[in-house]
Amino acid sequence: MSRSSLMDASKAPASNCRRSLADILAPLDALAARLPAFIASPLPLNGCDDEGAVLPRYLFLGEPGGAASIHIGLFGGLHGDEPASAFGLVRFAEHLERKPEIARGYYLSIYPVCNLAGFVAGTRHAASGKDLNREFWRGSTEPEVRLLERELTDNRFDGLIALHTDDTSDGLYGFTSGALFTEELLRPALQAAETILPVNQHPVIDGFDARQGICRQGYSGVLSAPPLLRPRPFEIVFETPQHAPPDLQERAFVVALETMLREYRRFIAYAANL
Repeated sequence: MSRSSLMDASKAPASNCRRSLADILAPLDALAARLPAFIASPLPLNGCDDEGAVLPRYLFLGEPGGAASIHIGLFGGLHGDEPASAFGLVRFAEHLERKPEIARGYYLSIYPVCNLAGFVAGTRHAASGKDLNREFWRGSTEPEVRLLERELTDNRFDGLIALHTDDTSDGLYGFTSGALFTEELLRPALQAAETILPVNQHPVIDGFDARQGICRQGYSGVLSAPPLLRPRPFEIVFETPQHAPPDLQERAFVVALETMLREYRRFIAYAANL
């Protein structure tokens, strides 16, 4: 299935939508083959019906930019019916090849498809019928959740950014949690991405109070850092309007991610000089 037909399929009913995981990973694997700083590092997914299944993971090692690399986790495809979130990470990885200075001082762990069965079937939920993004830190038996929880625990990320698309929103918006300064990363990201798609300005978004596209409360059980981890990393969920053209959603994701990395590096540099 070609990339364009895959995007067309994302608008079809789930029962008629089948996607190829190999198609979306092909550009990332090609990037890993030609760029030493970009590494394919898949994770064995134990406990699922498909024996030998792996969760795709890619690592980007930015040029040194300080005493220690800033480790950020980027997550897409938690809901299988949101393919733009996965393709947005593919496009961002390709953007890093052209502009590696974006990731100077960073160590990025990229998880483009976190819900394998849902992505292939074109459904929001996993093979079990559960919404993976309501299962974290609740003793879940879902293989993807257990694996990602282990990644979140072992890596102690400095920041987490999850990409999603919302079929009920007419614009960009996001959720913030974790470190107190997190909103100061999301706000400029929304402003930068507004050159591509509008920001949702409604006072209530997805059932939560919002201001200028920022929600300070969200759902329980979403992908997040371990509850007892201190200090808390910044945690951002960035949402695009699902009915917008996929190409525009992907571009908005790239602009937002670049902006958040730039703003966080600026914040770290400022804090070091206090």
